Amino acid sequence: MSFDLYAIGNALVDSEYLVNDDFLQAQHIQKGQMTLIDQTQQQQLITALEQQFNCAKRASGGSAANSVIAFAALGGSAFYACKVANDNNGDFYLHDLRAAGVQAPHHAQVQQGITGTCVVMVTPDSERTMHTFLGITAELSPQELDLEALNKARFLYIEGYLATSASARQAVAAARDIAKAQGIKTALTFSDPAMVQYARDGLSEMLADGVDILFCNEHEAKLWANTQDLNQAINALHQISPLLAVTCGSQGAIISHNGQQIAIAPVPVTALDSNGAGDAFAGAFLYGLSQDWSLSDCGNLASKVAAQVVSQFGPRLATQQYQLLLKQ
Repeated sequence: MSFDLYAIGNALVDSEYLVNDDFLQAQHIQKGQMTLIDQTQQQQLITALEQQFNCAKRASGGSAANSVIAFAALGGSAFYACKVANDNNGDFYLHDLRAAGVQAPHHAQVQQGITGTCVVMVTPDSERTMHTFLGITAELSPQELDLEALNKARFLYIEGYLATSASARQAVAAARDIAKAQGIKTALTFSDPAMVQYARDGLSEMLADGVDILFCNEHEAKLWANTQDLNQAINALHQISPLLAVTCGSQGAIISHNGQQIAIAPVPVTALDSNGAGDAFAGAFLYGLSQDWSLSDCGNLASKVAAQVVSQFGPRLATQQYQLLLKQ
């Protein structure tokens, strides 16, 4: 079977809590970023959370997973290379992924270790702050790649969060070599400002000689280029990719292709939760590309899908919601 999209990324079970800024300050948590923590720290955080707040949602997560699930829900065929453990969270993750129409390697689940988990804290301004225990997904390696599936893909999509793991970077390099040999277009997402700020060397290693498509938000773009001027940042990013999709929150997005910019209008919504919005944008944009749409049509669908994700809790929509947006 051939796939429109083959993605590689972390496999994390997300638990989402609606919190307030006072809680983040009391716990000395840096707002708006993803922070890696160990299992003990995460358990302490969950204990503190559950004394004040209820878990609002649980889902199979990970930046690239959210993107491939959006891609599949819109009608594309998708494969996700990942790693989980033989535990309850691992079973939940793979079941959730396959229920969403995404295929995973038969050997994605290993006997030892603990499945990765992510605590997502959403404040009233809709900003998401994440504390992640990677567990077994930190050991994602070339062994987890399904080479047969990758060889038949049209697009390879790489998650920026993999920059923190040496074995995952090796898997990315192996996948990129196959993509290059097969003429498969490669896309990468920065995933989080923290990756640009603290894992830049790892990101640079994964970017290698550049990618065909790069996804990032305005903050990440400016951090990468070390500038407060977005146009300067876009020019700098064109050194690593001819096609950029830069999301700008409530201001919409900018698609820049070989220096020609297309402004994508925002879709006005009441923002509740920004978790997964950039992932949804990337998944919908890639779906449009897989259907050979124009860049503006790809961007407009992506903007609509991302806006709908922001207007509700959790990183993704019900399948029928994606289909409704597609019809519109």
